[in-house]
Amino acid sequence: SSGINAEYGGGHGALICALKNPGKYKCVSTFAPIANPSECPWGIKAFTGYLGENKGAWKQCDATYLAKDYDGPKLEILLDQGEDDPYLNDKQLLPENLQNSCAGNKLLSLNLRKQPGYDHGYYFISSFIEEHFTFMAKHIC
Repeated sequence: SSGINAEYGGGHGALICALKNPGKYKCVSTFAPIANPSECPWGIKAFTGYLGENKGAWKQCDATYLAKDYDGPKLEILLDQGEDDPYLNDKQLLPENLQNSCAGNKLLSLNLRKQPGYDHGYYFISSFIEEHFTFMAKHIC
């Protein structure tokens, strides 16, 4: 059993690794990921550049869409998001879309914690990383 953790853009990578490989990971821990790249300006630019105009291909690389169709063992997800994150306010991260997808899938348990007073910086991660380590240890030890 293992878990996966990453922050920011890598956080989306951690999510899709777990969602595309059912059973490989028991849990995912992430900070402020780009949760729905098919629907945000950064993701649209990146997906168009790397995957072309076929939005069907985008869905295979988007955690929010993968969560809707996930059909593996129960997967626990801890996602911390700073409420003062400028990228959240610019609609680049869209964690609420992932939350809605997970709510519709009984195999996924997402704990989305919005942290008041935190942005997208070092102190955000350093303030909560120990809780993420505890979360991971609970599920993989």
